[in-house]
Amino acid sequence: MEQLRTVFDPELEVNIVDLGLIYSISINRGIAKIEMTLTTRACPVGEVLVSAVWHVASAAPGIRKAEVKLVWDPPWSLERISDNLRQNSDLF
Repeated sequence: MEQLRTVFDPELEVNIVDLGLIYSISINRGIAKIEMTLTTRACPVGEVLVSAVWHVASAAPGIRKAEVKLVWDPPWSLERISDNLRQNSDLF
């Protein structure tokens, strides 16, 4: 999760973990499976974010393969934003 904090939404300039886009991470025998979402289905940087998550996860120590799945349920909402981001940002 900490490695994924290095991936930023280029439009909001906020990392995707604090933004609440990462729904789950499971690691089994060196395979990381990540479920994530986007703020909207029409997100213009969606492919870039999914690719960045894959690259960061693939390069993490102990990971030999990464799988990133884009999911829409539950839909992203402002409630998913971290308390830290909520308290330290003028965006939300």
